[in-house]
Formats: sequence, structure tokens, C-alpha cells
Amino acid sequence: MSGVAEVEILYDQHHSWLKTWLGRRLGCPALAADLAHDTFVRLLTKPHSLNNLDRARGYLRTVADRLCIDLWRRQSVEQAWREVLAARPEPVELSPESHAIIVETFCEIDQMLQRLPERVATAFMLSQLNGLTYQQIATQLKVSERTIKNYMAQAMLECMLIEVRHNQSVG
Repeated sequence: MSGVAEVEILYDQHHSWLKTWLGRRLGCPALAADLAHDTFVRLLTKPHSLNNLDRARGYLRTVADRLCIDLWRRQSVEQAWREVLAARPEPVELSPESHAIIVETFCEIDQMLQRLPERVATAFMLSQLNGLTYQQIATQLKVSERTIKNYMAQAMLECMLIEVRHNQSVG
């Protein structure tokens, strides 16, 4: 099943159930309504063939569950950002737009780190957050410096792709 008409059928048959399920999961009816809506928008933007309507709830639940995970990850990133701002000796005034852009960028970096192989992400974090040299990272991870250079090239390519997406959305 795919297409607008099929999503309409799914919406009519399952929206109320999905919103209730999300409401129990999230504890917030307004947020549940938003994520239920986003679930059906996801079906419209990334169609998936459902030949069996009996499997529709399972698929909707999977999509909604992933949206919940994304939400919780975003909330975690946003909370960490607030804590960093609160810990600064001088208050930082940011416009709501700047705050949203920063949080979105952090979320994209978090997603990037989740996609990267674990050792690549670890090397990137050791370099960028701990300031370790490639040789120090190689020693810590018990690989060659050349391997670390390859890891960093892979991570930097992902960073450049984030920057390109950001520039396309701004421009």
C-alpha cells in the first residue's frame, strides 16, 4: 500500500489508536497528537508498501517509536545545551532562531555520530572534544595513525555534508 489515498485510509482507521498509544507513552496529549501527525506525514514523504492492513498498526507503531526516540534524543541534546549555557560565568543571550539553529546542528552531529562506525565516532570525539593528536588517538585505540587519518576523513566528510545541508536550507 502506498500513495495519498492509502495513507488517508490508514489515518482514518488508525489515527485515534496511534494518538492514544503515543499519549500513554509520552504522557502528554499535545505531544502525542503532534507525533501521531508526524507519523502520517512520514508515510506521505517516505511511502512504504503495506500489502496487509493487519500489519499497519505494527508499521505505524515502528515509525512512531522512531519519532519518539528522535524526540527524546533532541530533548537530551537541548537539555545538555541549556546546561552548558547555565554553567557559563556570563549569561549568553541568544535569539530563539539562533538557539534553534544551534540545537538543530547539535542534533545533526549526534545523528552523524550514531551513523558512523563506533571507532570512527570515538576517534572524532577524542580529537574534537579532548584535543588529542592523531598519534595519541592511535595509541589509545591501538591502531595506526594512518587508520586514524582515515577515520577522521570519514567523520569530516559527514561534517561537510551537514554544512552543505545547512547552507542549502539557509540559502
